Amino acid sequence: MRNISTLSKHAALLATCFALATLVFSISPASAQRAASCHGGQSFDQFLAALKQQAIASGVSQRAMAEAAPYLVYDQGIVNRDRGQRVFGQLFTQFAGRMAADYRMQNGQLKIKANAAAFARAEKEYGVPPAVIAAFWALESDFGVQMGNLQTLRSLVSLAYDCRRSKMFQDETIAALKIIDRGDLSPAEMIGSWAGELGQTQFLPTHYFNYAVDYDGDGHRNLLRSPADVIGSTAHYISTGLKWRRGEPWLQEVRVTDNVPWDQADLTIQLPRAKWATFGVSYPDGRPLPNDSMPASLLLPMGRHGPAFLAYANFAAYTEWNNSLIYSTTAAYLATRINGASKMRQPSAPVAQLSHPELRELQQLLVKRGFNVGKIDGILGQQSRTAVKAMQVKFGLPADSWPTAELLTALKSGG
Repeated sequence: MRNISTLSKHAALLATCFALATLVFSISPASAQRAASCHGGQSFDQFLAALKQQAIASGVSQRAMAEAAPYLVYDQGIVNRDRGQRVFGQLFTQFAGRMAADYRMQNGQLKIKANAAAFARAEKEYGVPPAVIAAFWALESDFGVQMGNLQTLRSLVSLAYDCRRSKMFQDETIAALKIIDRGDLSPAEMIGSWAGELGQTQFLPTHYFNYAVDYDGDGHRNLLRSPADVIGSTAHYISTGLKWRRGEPWLQEVRVTDNVPWDQADLTIQLPRAKWATFGVSYPDGRPLPNDSMPASLLLPMGRHGPAFLAYANFAAYTEWNNSLIYSTTAAYLATRINGASKMRQPSAPVAQLSHPELRELQQLLVKRGFNVGKIDGILGQQSRTAVKAMQVKFGLPADSWPTAELLTALKSGG
């Protein structure tokens, strides 16, 4: 599944540029090869020979290796895509408004009706509600419409030779070979995204091999063309791989008041719903929260002036699927919509957002203060949000983890 972050209106243009880059750099393997420092100076051919031996040692047959051999070629264009990824900041309401649009909610509900037996079986066996599966299915490929058009083995082995995430993609290459060996897909059928993800819910090959199930009974696990296999496999992964808790909620929109201690609004902090109710947190229509001990975190993806949600233990499955907070919150929100929830309330006034350069400057200032914000990329990840909250507390600002011009000014002043 995709580990994407927030997307921008420039995404289509970037995709076109990447496609051109692939045409330009998909040159002959001989001219593309270079001695990779992480492989002791081995050429690609030498590296590939060693990788093939690893695959055979892990149980891949000579037959599968022979079938895959024509596809195990280096493509510099794939590496360029991986190194050239850019993400653009976008407000959660903008991203969710586009990605969790009404048509995706409606199509999700239609898919649940059209595949009722498979969804019912998946929920019975794995405890994952149909709406949760359908939301990922919608976001990852629009129910199979957008699965990518690149040869998976070529992508995987190219990224395996590159040094940035070599071990990960060596493992993914071997897993893809095991999928071939098992008879689920042929090498020619393995067409997917540039990063090697496959199928209608975009599984990495390791997840495909470990969690795909044959739900339509044809003897193959086909996540590209079998809706039943997609449903069962996605449920299996969410349940077993992501530790879904049967019968429990995942996300619920709420309304907040100024009585909330903003520093408690954090995914790392869980309080009983009864406690949140004492802070004035209620359902969007004003109804009180249940007076019970169910633990939940208060999630404010745009700070105290934006939408508010209670995130339950199952929300962790979303952040594990994709660690982008905007993506994971959107996926969870779309699932609630497919499940019958109303549209979320829009902010009463526009929520100010720092520009991309300002966010980079903020991160740099936080690093100077001793915080680890991860990559300084102008993207508000969890580490940056944690650091923002700590400095908001220090400066006596509302500690809602949302960076503001006021906070940036305070940091620049050296207070």
